[in-house]
Amino acid sequence: MGDNEHRQIARDSLFVMAELRVDGLPGEHRVRVRNLSAGGLMAEGPLTVQRGQMVTIKLRNLGWVEGSVAWVQDSRFGIAFRTEIDPKIARAPATSHDPDSQLRRKLLAGVLNTGMMNGPLRKL
Repeated sequence: MGDNEHRQIARDSLFVMAELRVDGLPGEHRVRVRNLSAGGLMAEGPLTVQRGQMVTIKLRNLGWVEGSVAWVQDSRFGIAFRTEIDPKIARAPATSHDPDSQLRRKLLAGVLNTGMMNGPLRKL
């Protein structure tokens, strides 16, 4: 597809934070996701990436998604996903699709309901 054809793909503006792993850079980097579509996203962050670089981004409710840097302009850059995602899932509150969030909520609810936080910790 040419650049003009990509502009026709439906995308929604949003502002969420995500963790990004960049091939060739150590660690994870926090970035802002500015818009999201089934095929990719626009992110912004204080790191230097290059067009064609392989990345993995952790999107809410979806987990780690593989892709590559499609374009770079100043502190913003585009990521083209290796496989399409459902952007509606990423937009949903972090409750229904994120197993880690569900587990954290259940554990916290159990601690709060039993009053375990008020007593001493026990050794296991």
